[in-house]
Amino acid sequence: MPLLKSWIDSANAPEGPFPLNNLPYGVFSTGAEEPRCGTAIGAMILDLAALEEEGILTAAEAPVLDVPFWNDFMELGPEIWESYRAKLQQLLSAEAPPETRALIEPHLVPMEAAELHLPFLVSEYTDFYAGRHHAENVGTMFRGPENALPPNWLSIPIGYNGRASSVVVSGTPVRRPWGQVKGPEDDLPRFAPSARFDIELELGAVIGQPSEGPVTVAEADRMIFGYVLLNDWSARDIQAWEYQPLGPFQAKATATTISPWIVTKAALAPFRVDTPDRDCPLLPYLQEPGPMLYDISLEVALAPAGKTPTTIARTNYREMYYSAAQQLAHHTTCGCPMNVGDLLGSGTISGPANDSRGSLLELTWGGKEPITLATGEIRRFIEDGDTLALTGGAEGDGYRIGFGRCAGMVLEALADPYAGSSSVKRGQ
Repeated sequence: MPLLKSWIDSANAPEGPFPLNNLPYGVFSTGAEEPRCGTAIGAMILDLAALEEEGILTAAEAPVLDVPFWNDFMELGPEIWESYRAKLQQLLSAEAPPETRALIEPHLVPMEAAELHLPFLVSEYTDFYAGRHHAENVGTMFRGPENALPPNWLSIPIGYNGRASSVVVSGTPVRRPWGQVKGPEDDLPRFAPSARFDIELELGAVIGQPSEGPVTVAEADRMIFGYVLLNDWSARDIQAWEYQPLGPFQAKATATTISPWIVTKAALAPFRVDTPDRDCPLLPYLQEPGPMLYDISLEVALAPAGKTPTTIARTNYREMYYSAAQQLAHHTTCGCPMNVGDLLGSGTISGPANDSRGSLLELTWGGKEPITLATGEIRRFIEDGDTLALTGGAEGDGYRIGFGRCAGMVLEALADPYAGSSSVKRGQ
């Protein structure tokens, strides 16, 4: 599919992330006004809540965009998602008549003048471990190459239930966490700030339809509304001590940062690709009816405080072993209900090359092989003041489908929250 031309000139720049082919959905505010729903088009944001209020473009008889989240719209289902997007593209097309442009122009806001917010209410959050290169790298570090993959990994999308309450939008600072850590020289654990704070480069699937029982991979794909970039911040030293036998807990609960724009499944449709060949056959309920991954190039940049960023990793979402639709279908097998606004993290997206690894744990091989930044500084893990930024996009014929930045600066840990406290004596 070639570039769809818009009467908004900035939407026609080949390198821009938000052409008419994209139209991602987000929530924005300007000045003291309340946050509201909009779409990114070129260097502008179109106020879709205002279009709905004035009757220029509506999705249903009752308002669904009069709230600062996209959940109500998602509930309307795939047919409405498709028809609404088609009407929106018509309004912004270069072929739109002058009277249409006159209706729309007053509701355009410069992107640079807006503050972006979480685009949807996160109902539940589940994170997966579905990238083979990442799983093999981490497994090799801790168990050796002969036992790198757990015995179940090639048959099942491994995941864990995370904390929806700690999902934040890009630009939100992240505080270095405290927790129990136990180093190789420690006889007992100690309570300390994480010294091995890390990122995980992921793609997040936004669930737009509920389920009440098991669904197929095809049905799961139909339930997905769109995708966001996702950074699952990880305290590796806390994780190493706590994760056996039940997996990550506090090490993953500090924050999960997502990009501010939901890129719709429709916008990504031209970039579908197949999942990789299987080492062993998947059970029938996990087999895909067609291509379920996307060709989305991804990058990670690290910038020390006040300094130039360095791109430290480049990879692609097509490297995943399990797709979001497979993960969602598996999630429902036990009867677990899925809700509108659920968020599924893909798992760390790493490629086969050293510089395509999606976490510092892999890039520095557990801290043993530090990386050198463009500033000359070295990093084993994240230091206070560092900003980590994820970016990505799918390259079309003369256009790019972008997500916006998924970034956060790491702040120093708070003073010991329990300093000066003492145990209460029994009986008092």
